Amino acid sequence: MTFDPLWTIVEERFQRDHQNHAETIFTIGNGYLGTRGALEEGLPGDRRTTFLHGVFDDIPVSFTELANAPDWLELYILLDGERFSLAAGEVLDYTRQLDLRSGLLTRKLIWKSPQGRTTRLEFNRFASLADPHAVVLRASVTPMDYAGLVEFRAGLNGETDNENFKHWQWLNQTTASDRLTLNSRTRASQVELAQAARLTILAPADVQRESWDVHNHPTLVGRTQLQAGQSATAEKLVIFYTSRDNREPLTAANTHLDQLPAPAWDALWEPNRSAWDKEWQTCDVIIEGDDEAQIAVRFSLFQLLVAAPRKDEHVSIGAKTLSGFGYRGHAFWDTEVFMLPFFTYTQPEIARNLLSYRFHNLEGARKKARGNGFNGAQFPWESAATGEEVTPSWVPHFADRSKMVRIWTGDIEIHISAMIPFALCQYWAATGDDAFMIDRGAEIFIETARFWSSRAEWNKQAGRYEFRDVIGPDEYHEHVDNNAFTNAFARWTLQSAIRLLDWVEKKDSAAYAALKSRLDLKPAELRQWSQVAELIYFPYDKETGLIEQFEGYFARRDIDLAALEPRTESMQVILGIEGANLAQILKQPDVVMLAYMLPALFDERSLRANYDYYTARTDHTYGSSLGPSIQAIMSCKLGLQEDAYEHFMRAARADLRDVRGNAGDGIHGASAGGIWQALAFGFGGLTVTTDGWTVKPHLPKHWKRLVFRFTWRGKSYVIDLPEKGPFRLEEA
Repeated sequence: MTFDPLWTIVEERFQRDHQNHAETIFTIGNGYLGTRGALEEGLPGDRRTTFLHGVFDDIPVSFTELANAPDWLELYILLDGERFSLAAGEVLDYTRQLDLRSGLLTRKLIWKSPQGRTTRLEFNRFASLADPHAVVLRASVTPMDYAGLVEFRAGLNGETDNENFKHWQWLNQTTASDRLTLNSRTRASQVELAQAARLTILAPADVQRESWDVHNHPTLVGRTQLQAGQSATAEKLVIFYTSRDNREPLTAANTHLDQLPAPAWDALWEPNRSAWDKEWQTCDVIIEGDDEAQIAVRFSLFQLLVAAPRKDEHVSIGAKTLSGFGYRGHAFWDTEVFMLPFFTYTQPEIARNLLSYRFHNLEGARKKARGNGFNGAQFPWESAATGEEVTPSWVPHFADRSKMVRIWTGDIEIHISAMIPFALCQYWAATGDDAFMIDRGAEIFIETARFWSSRAEWNKQAGRYEFRDVIGPDEYHEHVDNNAFTNAFARWTLQSAIRLLDWVEKKDSAAYAALKSRLDLKPAELRQWSQVAELIYFPYDKETGLIEQFEGYFARRDIDLAALEPRTESMQVILGIEGANLAQILKQPDVVMLAYMLPALFDERSLRANYDYYTARTDHTYGSSLGPSIQAIMSCKLGLQEDAYEHFMRAARADLRDVRGNAGDGIHGASAGGIWQALAFGFGGLTVTTDGWTVKPHLPKHWKRLVFRFTWRGKSYVIDLPEKGPFRLEEA
């Protein structure tokens, strides 16, 4: 099979010290599950994980997290009595490739064993996009300079954990000569998982088969004799079902396995490839003149696509997608603000599922609001299965693991309760999905407006409403008052809720009456929202055009970031948590983010003034992975293409080059989504409103062509931007 370098992520040599990073990069998935790129045969220190959407489990007293499923990847190979392992012997040739066009992960190598035998091996795997319950791998073995017995051991290992806790309890298992099952259940959440596996071996000589009924680790074994130059291929097919998708997951898994031929590779491969072709037809981006940017963009979109729930509206995409232990699978505002626009404008059905997750979990947000003494719904900073707050209160200090650091984001980082309504409006403007806004969106708006109205504090002396003791998007600064981003979006939510309800009443009076009755919405409450919105404090200096990020920010210590270059650590590490808090240094610039999301608040003068001021004080490389893509968009809007490209590539390299040294924890999903926004809304200059859309491109000088796709009101469009001259438009 020939691989296109503009569609392929390549590891050209085995680097053991970088395997956790490589495992993240080579994650595969299908929107139902995700599997990291760990080696089939295992390696000391690897992080072998498969996560299934929505399968969370609690650690007593501490937190909840996605439960690492029993390991389906396990395939041990014995070559004439020697166990194949890259921790031993010598690797003579090696390459690993992820084909983004089809989701196929391939590894080819030549291995010299400790006893001097040389073997050619090839591994292939994919998670079927067309049949999301099915994952399959195959391994081919060719002795090059010896003859001997080759043995394959394919197990389902239920002894997996999350590096801190074992979530799965064994229920039962079965073994036969060519197939096995493992049935498990999470300890606290009681989600049942069934895996059914089959091992098929193709070889020139007879194959001896047996099974080992090891408790919680059933294993299939196949042995065959090979002469030098002969090959044997083992295919391991595994079917996953949980009690979230079927009342009898074990029966479903066995039935599904029975319906697939042996071997099943060809039967699964063609539908998978066809499904991926359809995916890319809706969202592929073409960049001519910059191969690094091209492959980075496709990699980012691939990682979003493999994590996107296509048939489940009760799950979201966590900050680390389904690719690692980072943030324990929890969903943040990363989903609605950074990832969701990609789906809203390319696959709105997926965006609808992700927004529905928030609707189904409204009760969790209501519970948080009640617990904090507020009305309505206060969405959690970190959300899991139920929509309740799951942000840990304490975590080990990044510099001294013996110390604990208090985490305040779950308590006072409240702007997320405006981000979900904002994402709803963006989806509505792009799709015209009136039914969704009436049936689900309006209730979210009412409940979040209630929260903001009750959370606002009246300052009698100043004659204004304020929001004190908060954290804005810039998490270097905690316990601040009147964060500009937070205050502006509180006002926006209240005003938008009033306008939306007026529209609902005119559009569907019966639905409006039912909504008012069910949620006990009174005219006096709407008047209160209007009053609060009108009097919310917003810090704007008419003389300079500057918006103070929060009250007292300008009085904090100013530091010349440029004078500290070069550096390899974040400013929070250099200054310490408290030192960064007392300085003007930003993890990400709240006001620049605000200018992107609510551009009507800025005229040309204030936009440039705030961009210049806050850009100079932002820790772009080692701060937040969320910032660079938005910075790129705003640079484009100001005609600063060189700056825009620098910020864009900072985002594009975040995971592929492990810029922050933490890619081993999983994909930076927000950065991946922000990359698409930078292309469409920044370089492409796409502007979308309820009335239509326009394009005003800002291409980097060395780009010869940019092509991107988007949908608006049920129609798909292709924007083709040449280096010179007007853009070309064709309806897809």
